[in-house]
Amino acid sequence: MLSRPWFHPALTVGYAGVKGAQAMKSARWLGGWGRWSTLTLLAVLFLLAGWSAGGARAAAPLAAGPGQGASPAEAGSDLVFFNRKITTFRVPLLGVSPAERARRAEENLERILAREVPRDVDIRHDRAGIYLVTGGSQIFVLTEGDVDPLAGRTLKQAADEARGALETALSEVAESRDVKLLARGAGLVAGVTLLAVAGAWLLGRGRRAIRGFLLRLVQRHAARFQVAGAALLRWDRLAAALNLIISGAYWLTLVVLGLGWLSFVLERFPYTRTWGEELHAYFVNLLVGFVLNAVGALPKLLVVVMIYFVARAVVLTLRPLFDRVASGRVSIGWLDRDTVGPTQRIATALVWIFALVMAYPYLPGAQTEAFKGVSVLIGLMISLGATSVVGQAAAGLILMYSRTIRPGEYVRIGEQEGTVVELGMFTTRVRSGMGEEISLPNAIVLGVPTRNYSRGNSGGGYVLDTAVSIGYDVPWRQVQAMLLEAARSTPGIVAEPPPRVFQTSLGDFYPVYRLVCQAQPSEPGTRAELTSRLHEHVQDVFNRYGVQIMSPHYLGDAPQPKVVPPERWYTAPAAPPP
Repeated sequence: MLSRPWFHPALTVGYAGVKGAQAMKSARWLGGWGRWSTLTLLAVLFLLAGWSAGGARAAAPLAAGPGQGASPAEAGSDLVFFNRKITTFRVPLLGVSPAERARRAEENLERILAREVPRDVDIRHDRAGIYLVTGGSQIFVLTEGDVDPLAGRTLKQAADEARGALETALSEVAESRDVKLLARGAGLVAGVTLLAVAGAWLLGRGRRAIRGFLLRLVQRHAARFQVAGAALLRWDRLAAALNLIISGAYWLTLVVLGLGWLSFVLERFPYTRTWGEELHAYFVNLLVGFVLNAVGALPKLLVVVMIYFVARAVVLTLRPLFDRVASGRVSIGWLDRDTVGPTQRIATALVWIFALVMAYPYLPGAQTEAFKGVSVLIGLMISLGATSVVGQAAAGLILMYSRTIRPGEYVRIGEQEGTVVELGMFTTRVRSGMGEEISLPNAIVLGVPTRNYSRGNSGGGYVLDTAVSIGYDVPWRQVQAMLLEAARSTPGIVAEPPPRVFQTSLGDFYPVYRLVCQAQPSEPGTRAELTSRLHEHVQDVFNRYGVQIMSPHYLGDAPQPKVVPPERWYTAPAAPPP
């Protein structure tokens, strides 16, 4: 019965509402339990039709049938008996329209069934056409004009099909009047309903058990889901996605189970049996089509699996080389410990991107318009939103491969100063001596001057410097000696290489002296602390020797030198060290 193109399982309840009028008309053919059971089932179907969102909208096109928009003479008129289509009258006969022919045939059947319920239908040939006769009475006649010219059938074939459909309908009328058969059908429906409820309960229990098992399994192996060393999904996101898939499979199975139950119930009663047969045939054809499509897609899926394993083998082959370079056992030109990390990530990403491009044409549905539209949309979104991202990534690669800065080095980037904690693909993280962690976009790092205090020093330390301006009335040799003494007395400043003092400028009122020394780092905050201690010792030394640390922008000397004598160094609330 799948020849009706309008049929869809979601419209079954709506179709019940459309057939309600025919059911009420046919109910007078039924007797006793048959009538009441059919009316009860129809009442349930009417409630389902009213509850269904699409039932009311589907009723109109279902009632119109395949001949929508055409005149009655062109579309023909169907003879429907006991909810079964018997035949179609397409042309007038002796001035009688197709609709009138169908009405008269239905009246003939009603008169025959008022007396008895015959089981056999005979065919009689005549010059006018082929007559169908049952119970000794003629029902209707089929002519050459009633045969669908596009179906490629003969008049005899059309008559044979009409006879078979009519015999089936008569048999169902007789069954509907048999109380025992109806009671047996009701018992089967009750039993199958209990089984369906039990199956739904077991399905819910199985859903919880499977979800718990898979969540535990994924939790144990979640760390393996990585591409280029980065986790694909966080555990909570992975668990949510898995839960969504399991819930979707559960509800899909529950819907299939419910529709199977509905198909079985409809087939147990004569009047609704045709609906159950259509529903059953639809799902059988749907399942067969799904299986055939899945089998047809297997060769392409095998190609996708092969591409995946080849890409994975390439990544696993390159990993030992990168591991040896990272451990320092191997150095290949530009590839060393600083560049092996990003190089490994880039190589792995390129391998997987190439594998995805190769596997794309073999993915199921890749040639459909929907798949192509989604691909174009994703490409457009990436193109519009990845401009700044690509710029940051390119700047990060330049910083990595040019070795401008490295993790662990103390640098000054623009106005920011601190130890490089991480040199990433998009940002550089610097931890200052004040306990702050600063994230700088790589494009900014590449575009501003960078001072690296950790380069060119033997021993791996960093440069520490400070500047003072002293008037010309103080001997420069004394100033240099005092600065060197302050450096030597500061813990954390190394003796080799020795500290040095440079006169960086000779201004109008004073020269500028810059003390440059080297410190051995232990923590990111060491340079800030050492700078503070060095400034403390510089003040103590200058005060001890009575030299003012001030730039003499003056018209006359102060009456008293601006120095702090040692006896005032620990004025309250300060206290001397123990």
